[in-house]
Amino acid sequence: MTEARVAGRLTRRTIAAQAWPIILGQALVPLVGIVDATIIGRTGDAAALAGVALGATVINLVFWAFGFLRMGVTGLTAQAEGAGDAGEVVAILLRALALGVPIGIALLLLSPLIVPASLGLMSVPADAFAPAHAFTAMRFFGAPAALGFYAINGWLIGLGRTRLALGCQLVLNGVNIVLDLVLVGIFHLGAFGVGIGTATAEWAAMGAGLIVARQLLGPGAWRRGLADRHALFAWPAMQRLIAVNLDIMIRTLALLLLFTWFARAGARLGTVPLAANHVLMQFVGVSAFVLDGFAFTAEHRVGVAVGARSRPALLRAIRLTGEFSLIGGAAFALLFAAGGALFVDGVSSDPAVRAQAIAMLPYCALVPLIGVPAWLLDGIFIGATRGRILRNAALVATAAYLASDFLLRPLGDDGVWLALIASYIFRALSLGFCLPTLIRRVEYG
Repeated sequence: MTEARVAGRLTRRTIAAQAWPIILGQALVPLVGIVDATIIGRTGDAAALAGVALGATVINLVFWAFGFLRMGVTGLTAQAEGAGDAGEVVAILLRALALGVPIGIALLLLSPLIVPASLGLMSVPADAFAPAHAFTAMRFFGAPAALGFYAINGWLIGLGRTRLALGCQLVLNGVNIVLDLVLVGIFHLGAFGVGIGTATAEWAAMGAGLIVARQLLGPGAWRRGLADRHALFAWPAMQRLIAVNLDIMIRTLALLLLFTWFARAGARLGTVPLAANHVLMQFVGVSAFVLDGFAFTAEHRVGVAVGARSRPALLRAIRLTGEFSLIGGAAFALLFAAGGALFVDGVSSDPAVRAQAIAMLPYCALVPLIGVPAWLLDGIFIGATRGRILRNAALVATAAYLASDFLLRPLGDDGVWLALIASYIFRALSLGFCLPTLIRRVEYG
């Protein structure tokens, strides 16, 4: 792929066309969490809502420890496409599935040990432990499918096939929402039903992803890809996959520790602050996932530019996705500031939870705007497969966040939110410091 072709394809129109399916699909990811919180919250059971909040935090910590299967695959696939290596594009998907699904099976087998141990570290209030355990245990039945879907989703995004990725995401979220409404709203299974619904939806999404991949590659692609196992699992290729993914895994674990600590900080203050913070984090999640649409677009565009060794395409990708990200972050900040109280009232019927959430709403409204640089820079370095930089930046940001949380504890829940906001600044500064070096190292084609 020539430099002129790579750079010439980058316009605001093409960025928007590529980003909107991801934005819609990403918006549906936290929408499921909002539906979970709303269905449980409308029962008026603050303990059940807190239990689902803590259980979701545990699942995010465990499952997204292997989020490299999405992020690493996206960058490697985009670079293979930029270099014009069609065989490697297929091989990357097969390698990622061969890595992800067995890890998911291992997590399921180990879940009787993982669930109680992880909840024991979360300072779970006594009345929230049973729903937290029920929800978390059920979610592990979807682990093999969830990790397999990470790989497929990352591969599709790496190819720029964002509409197909959206279709798979619609299957995941649609099945999840329907099952939540049936199992909780009709059969009154509570947190247990929410867990079953989500696990089932993850299997449906992986099945849809495999069908999409087969249609995209054409008949016989799986057989041809698996025929030469020596080339498929050649050590240099596997070594690169493992090295990139290991760094991204450490990065992801560091950030998951950060957000797990945020939930634990709320639990330390009691059931009401924990539930209120969980409600607000659904709104933060919506903004983060939607704005990740531009970060994911940056992953693909930056990866293609790096694969083609086109510095002009790299700079243009950074500038265009940055413009969209900044506008989106400002829009979410205004939306939350103006209408957040109405959203809170719609999610929870508990008066104490409502009051606490509304009191913390100004901090929540700041996150989308302040978080934009960190989210976009993540996408840039993931597309460039600079795992070591991502790892080091996440470790620095998490350490600085933990120090901030300790220093701000006298401020109560205000301190909890101020430390979270500071964490995005720490991440952006750490990654931004390395950006000029990345740009200098991309050679002209």
